[in-house]
Amino acid sequence: MKHCLIFLLVVSIAVSGFSQGNNYVQNYSKFDGLALTPPMGWNSWNKFACNVDEKLIREVADAMVSSGMKDAGYTYINIDDCWHGDRDSLGFIHPDATRFPSGMKALADYIHSKGLKMGIYSDAGSQTCGGRPGSRGYEFQDAMTYAAWGVDYLKYDWCNTDGLKAEGAYKTITAALRRAGRPVVLSICEWGNDKPWEWGPAVGHLWRTTGDIFNCFDCINDHGTWKSFGVMQILDMQKGLRKYAGPGHWNDPDMLEIGNGKLTAAEDRSHFAMWAMIAAPLIAGNDLRTMDKETIAVLTNKAVIAINQDELGVQAFKYTTKDSVETWFKPLKGGDWAIAFVNRSKQSQKIAWNWKLSPIKDPDFDHQLNIQTQNFNLKNLWTGKNTGTTKTVLKAEVPAHDILLLRLEQQ
Repeated sequence: MKHCLIFLLVVSIAVSGFSQGNNYVQNYSKFDGLALTPPMGWNSWNKFACNVDEKLIREVADAMVSSGMKDAGYTYINIDDCWHGDRDSLGFIHPDATRFPSGMKALADYIHSKGLKMGIYSDAGSQTCGGRPGSRGYEFQDAMTYAAWGVDYLKYDWCNTDGLKAEGAYKTITAALRRAGRPVVLSICEWGNDKPWEWGPAVGHLWRTTGDIFNCFDCINDHGTWKSFGVMQILDMQKGLRKYAGPGHWNDPDMLEIGNGKLTAAEDRSHFAMWAMIAAPLIAGNDLRTMDKETIAVLTNKAVIAINQDELGVQAFKYTTKDSVETWFKPLKGGDWAIAFVNRSKQSQKIAWNWKLSPIKDPDFDHQLNIQTQNFNLKNLWTGKNTGTTKTVLKAEVPAHDILLLRLEQQ
């Protein structure tokens, strides 16, 4: 009789639960209040690929402070692929014990002690792009582990994802992060294949819009089954995407190649300035420990960074192209504007810009620059010098692959 009563009780509960429906609902929404301006930091991949260990990461964190990058606004120290060891018998991931003998919690504590934040990498598939254990099937365990370690940022890649749908896979890791309880910036690294700008704003804080960047100003690197792209090719691929971005949800044209040795000083300036203009995450990808003065000057230019970090959060738009010189405008909070003249040709180009042309209208948002009714002072953001006003025609010469970046300050 006792066994019969227990059986009837279990059946009753099961039937009751079925009739009421499943009340357990996942939270597929990202953490609010994070990345209200484009994230700034460093990532290991561009320079070091799989050659990462805790000594390198500690030294890079030290260099971010000593170089002035932390003071300029850089926050995240992000460890990309290949930090992984094996999963234990319960499925929990552990770091490579040879490369990270102190463990990730100790490393996160060290980074936090510097006033910085730590990021980590995983993949929606069964394996990462570097062949390490992916998070597929282990999303909630991995999120719990990252929270216990003190992780602040997760780059989530898209290799080895046979049969998965991107939106669903990224919702799963978002739900896992929410369940773990530690606020984490989620970087969706799906390469733009499934239009993440359409569904990403609710799920993550930034999303890759393209394939990988390549350390070249204006070229394509064909690997056979896939391609990587130069700075200008990546920039071209942002067309039509600015309307999807804003505070807390950013288009990500991939990491910076500044300081990695193949771009000229002019190309470094153009790369950095245009990433600032399009409100891209500023994630350095060079060796911070060995930077020369020129690289530091580019990466820590606070006037240019202010354009990127502007609280209005609106990307620049391309207005004209003439003689290989593109003119871009970016509205800023409070009524100022930024304008960039980027020279894509291999020869120096002269420009003459008449400010009294018809009003400049933002094609996607309600912003208008009308210099016929208002004058502005012009500040060159690379030299720091005032270069006149909008009362007269702007005449300048822009060297090959270089950029003239101005802030229009209201009089």
